[in-house]
Amino acid sequence: QVQLVESGGGLVQAGGSLRLSCAASESIDSMKTVGWYRQAPGKQRELVSTMARGGTTTYADSVKGRFTISRINALNMYLQMNSLKPEDTAVYYCNVVVRRGPNDWPYWGQGTQVTVSS
Repeated sequence: QVQLVESGGGLVQAGGSLRLSCAASESIDSMKTVGWYRQAPGKQRELVSTMARGGTTTYADSVKGRFTISRINALNMYLQMNSLKPEDTAVYYCNVVVRRGPNDWPYWGQGTQVTVSS
């Protein structure tokens, strides 16, 4: 069981920046993917960014050029969010996928609220 704890959310004005952190209970280096998702009120959870084991990153079109995912060390990763927009308002979740045998096991953090005011 992998435990994930997010931090760094808050209230920011449009155009501002926030950095979200995710602390894992075990090394993320062996995980299939690590990443961030978000869920706005009344909407489905959506992918924001992922990083595969080899370092390949993906971003949702809506955040490309503004958000950056990074691995800080074996237990921590960040999501740097710049030029924030009101539509970025959501609960942001840290996610990892662990490969065990033939199966992939996803784990989620509890989420951190990001609110961008206009």
